[in-house]
Amino acid sequence: MKICKRSFFKNPALDEQWFKDWVQQLEANNSRQYERISFKTSLGKTHIWGLHTNQITWDALVIFPGARTSSLFWDFDKGLDNIRHNVRIYLVETNGLPNLSDGNTPDIKSMDYGFWAAEILENLKIENAYVAGASFGGLICLKLAIVDPEKIKTVFLLNPGCLQRFSLTFNNLYYNLLPLFAPNKKNISKFLDKAVFSKPTHQLSPESEKLIVDYELFAITRYKDNTQKPYYMGDELTRVKVDTYLLEGTKDLLFPYQKSIQNAKEKISSLKEIVVFENVGHGIETYTQAMNFIGQAIKNYP
Repeated sequence: MKICKRSFFKNPALDEQWFKDWVQQLEANNSRQYERISFKTSLGKTHIWGLHTNQITWDALVIFPGARTSSLFWDFDKGLDNIRHNVRIYLVETNGLPNLSDGNTPDIKSMDYGFWAAEILENLKIENAYVAGASFGGLICLKLAIVDPEKIKTVFLLNPGCLQRFSLTFNNLYYNLLPLFAPNKKNISKFLDKAVFSKPTHQLSPESEKLIVDYELFAITRYKDNTQKPYYMGDELTRVKVDTYLLEGTKDLLFPYQKSIQNAKEKISSLKEIVVFENVGHGIETYTQAMNFIGQAIKNYP
């Protein structure tokens, strides 16, 4: 696999320790500890957090996070408990994002992220799994579905970043660029309030909100992010043949839901169901009802 870009922490030893300390704070808030799984892939070291992975008779759910997030975002306020179904969960820290995986990435427009995701399932000895991805993670799920569909039972796309181009509206650009040009907690909170969440319907506890603000400030100021951003996959989507669920929030500024739904209907022949959540922002992976839906869909799978 050809490495296209490399991202990195500015001070690897200190920054990785900061991240580990941040994880311990999340574990303390959630009163649980995540399993640490790490192995070598074509992109270097890939790190994964696990929950209930010793329950080998349970279905496997493999999760890929959005850009400039950790897969642990899915479990703020013990959000994964809202699945309400027995699954062993693997939270993949995608290479090239601010986490404990190496920063090597392939060309985003190649199928290599799909081959890398297949490597992960092989290393985990998972023959087939439910896969879920938020934003950037949705693109990885679909690349995997194209290159190795036999490994997937169902795909869950949560406000995916691959069904349309990034929105260029003034509001979206303003709130996304604000913390990049002036990185401080106030501007990050403003970005989260306007683009990621939609209070009071969609919000986190004060403790979790502090954790996400701290992480975003850390990711912006301490990580040299050279990773390519998601793109509209267009006709590549017609190659997806596995059952696919699309979960959208009406307050997603980054990828407005109407266009994503339209393109999904036109391009993905195996689209099984579309679920729209009112007054939910881009960070739909933290929304209780979205996790409820995923759990119910897995429970009802033939």
